[in-house]
Amino acid sequence: MAKLTRVSPAEAHRLMAEEGYLYLDVRSEPEFGAGHPAGALNVPLLHPGKWGMEPNAEFLAVVEAVLAKDAKIVVGCRTGHRSLNAAAKMIAAGFTAIVEQRAGTEGARDPFGQLVEPGWIDAGLPFTTEGGSYAELRDKAGR
Repeated sequence: MAKLTRVSPAEAHRLMAEEGYLYLDVRSEPEFGAGHPAGALNVPLLHPGKWGMEPNAEFLAVVEAVLAKDAKIVVGCRTGHRSLNAAAKMIAAGFTAIVEQRAGTEGARDPFGQLVEPGWIDAGLPFTTEGGSYAELRDKAGR
């Protein structure tokens, strides 16, 4: 099984620009729609539900349908918690070139809510509201 590597937002951006990695954003559809790293694809790990966030039962099926197991992938979310979980699931499913962007879009926080590492936005990295929607990927996956 591949070992999980965690990287900063700047390193994730460098991997995308120089080494051909793509960014898989595992935040919910509304979060992704409000803005995401430029070029990102969205497959939510969780969906908003009646009682809070609920697992996306199709997460791995959609990821496996649209991405090759050897694709170079940066996995990110809002603060680094969902992406860590999603990256572990993907590695367990046989993905071999996964890195996890540890501070997400909004930064990693300590248990008291204090920022401990700036995220993608605060690092001033390219951010957009265009492209990569989950609906597009589900269609491509035939789901």
